[in-house]
Amino acid sequence: MTTSNRVPTAELHLHIEGTLEPELILDLAARNGITLPHPTLAELRAQYEFTDLQSFLDLYYANMAVLVTEADFADMTRAYLHRAAAAGVRHAEIMIDPQAHLSRGVPLATSVGGVAAALAESESRFGITTGLIAAFLRDESEESALAVLEELLAMDAPIIGIGLDSAEVGNPPSKFVRLYNRARAAGLRLVAHAGEEGPPAYVWDTLDLLGAERIDHGIRSVEDAALVRRLAEEQVPLTVCPLSNVRLRAVDTLDGHPLPRMLAAGLNVCVNSDDPAYFGGYVDDNFTALRTTFGFDAETVRTLAGNSIRSSFAADARKAELLEELDAWQG
Repeated sequence: MTTSNRVPTAELHLHIEGTLEPELILDLAARNGITLPHPTLAELRAQYEFTDLQSFLDLYYANMAVLVTEADFADMTRAYLHRAAAAGVRHAEIMIDPQAHLSRGVPLATSVGGVAAALAESESRFGITTGLIAAFLRDESEESALAVLEELLAMDAPIIGIGLDSAEVGNPPSKFVRLYNRARAAGLRLVAHAGEEGPPAYVWDTLDLLGAERIDHGIRSVEDAALVRRLAEEQVPLTVCPLSNVRLRAVDTLDGHPLPRMLAAGLNVCVNSDDPAYFGGYVDDNFTALRTTFGFDAETVRTLAGNSIRSSFAADARKAELLEELDAWQG
């Protein structure tokens, strides 16, 4: 695919903090007078070889130290939107980790306000409609998550929903039932990570206990035939992140990724970049890698992009507009 012929798609699994490129990290550190443990570009880039999810999370949270002001969060978000537009993204539902910033002493108004300011101008500047999702850290307590959610609601934060991310193993969905009940009562949309490192049982519980409308990752669902049948019958959206799964060793190699099996089983899967600055690529890079590895043709790419648009929380009119654009795409 050439730059001018990226498939028009929606990105539904994107952590804004995971778009912090090393160059911007160093720029923000200099701007804010922060001394990093890896102060040169070469030293910082050398840290990006991960052995598992935790080794990634350690660097991910360490790099957040450079995000101090509202302008920092806005600049990070604009940098993503600029790159996403080049990747063919036409609608993005972006997760932010408010607890990770609060724990550093950064107020919600700063982190959420900075990201929201950039998103407010996203359609006019980049042609991308957006929504903001507050993702809660599953290795923190439910009480902490509930307190932050109440603060977000009290400040009328411009969020469309909540998510659940960070270390999955040992932090089951059952830990967050009250959080999801509260968000549902507040009229928020519900998504959650499940079935990346955690077992298929976590996917069942995310659907049945949390009432999630969309599963982030979900790749281990293929280990449970009954779950695959349910996901296919209900067309539950699964936001798959192929390059991320390889970098975090959730799958050994891309050619061993279950995405083709998931498609063949009739699952509602779409392609996303997760934390693109850390995992080797944005949405277009993921599509290119899939076409190279699996020989996906234009119609398969069109199916994946169509799934993303239909699975989004965009307004019906926007979905129709994007599906029309997708129909006209010459893959």
